[in-house]
Amino acid sequence: MDTQGTQGPNERAGGTGRRALLGAAVLGAGVAALGPAGTARAAEATSSRHDGGLKNLPKPTIVGHRGTSGYRPEHTFGSYNLALDLGADIVEAGDLVPTKDGHLVCRHEPEIGGTTNVADHPEFASRRTTKLLDGVSTTGWFTEDFTLAELKTLRAIERIPANRPHNTLYNGRWEIPTFEEVLKWQDEQTRKRGKQVWIYPEMKHPTYFRKRGFEMEKLLSTILRKHGKDRKNSPVLIQSFEPTSIQKIDKLVGNPLVVLLSGTGTRPFDFVDQGDPRTVDDLVTPKGLAEIATYADGLGPTLDLIITKNADGSLDKETTLVADAHKAGLILHPYTMRNENPFLPLEYRRGTAADAYGDAFGAFKRYFATGIDGVFTDNADTGLLARADFVNG
Repeated sequence: MDTQGTQGPNERAGGTGRRALLGAAVLGAGVAALGPAGTARAAEATSSRHDGGLKNLPKPTIVGHRGTSGYRPEHTFGSYNLALDLGADIVEAGDLVPTKDGHLVCRHEPEIGGTTNVADHPEFASRRTTKLLDGVSTTGWFTEDFTLAELKTLRAIERIPANRPHNTLYNGRWEIPTFEEVLKWQDEQTRKRGKQVWIYPEMKHPTYFRKRGFEMEKLLSTILRKHGKDRKNSPVLIQSFEPTSIQKIDKLVGNPLVVLLSGTGTRPFDFVDQGDPRTVDDLVTPKGLAEIATYADGLGPTLDLIITKNADGSLDKETTLVADAHKAGLILHPYTMRNENPFLPLEYRRGTAADAYGDAFGAFKRYFATGIDGVFTDNADTGLLARADFVNG
């Protein structure tokens, strides 16, 4: 789809109706495939005002985190393709950061020393520098200091080799994808697989980049319009940790939008920069959620905002966030489920090896039971099996 999108923000169903549409779409999905339990949950859905789209996604929705980064270096086409092969409902492709010449590329962070082989390129040794990234002193190589042509000479590597030594087998195999390439890949895979492929890009560090001359919302919306994917029923969900960035892009595109939330007590960096004293704790109150619901469709909270943890890492108490968010008309796609021991709650770990799997199925079941609408996971196949267990009893 290379046609220019002409139905931007004015196309979307405004206010509560728009949010209810998204919630109903996810809640009502996949009834035939999910069996009796899925049918019961689908009864909660209200009628959708458009055909197809999000209502075809099952609940709980399995989002392939940076592709399927439990098995391949993240944000590569190797990772994205495997996520689809394993059955992910949506692929998080990708975390978007700009190049020096204004292209959006897919990297976990603008600092790429840990996700590419840039350190092996002597011609780029002088680019290594230290910057203040959202208030944190960070040393390495940054995408905004490279042209796209220069970044294309690099190759992706595994970000957490201590936990995923098997992924290092694929170091150097794939280049850094651009978001434009991702959108073309999305269309190709949709045709190839005979079903709509959904993606879930994140705008990374909008405030940081704005101070460096890059308007992330403008860059992203321009590409989406170019490909006709800026509409309310476009298969592209947009997310950001900065609420004001979601508010900005809400005025530019009609896509479903999601506000990401870090842990309790933290402040979104746009709030820090603008002197807004509110923390995540304020945003997850009924008042805060009602405000978010005026410009976004959902939340991507850390799992610890769904069930708190004790000091030893074991699960403690279930919060009211799921019920409160649903009451406000918001869906919840928390992050991130991983199979390896260090990333699981204490009671689901098995042994102490950093690369060994724990009882991920047990952890999925516990989180699904809270009523979340989906979850980001590095292991889409594990998530899908856990969902089948959950919805079929």
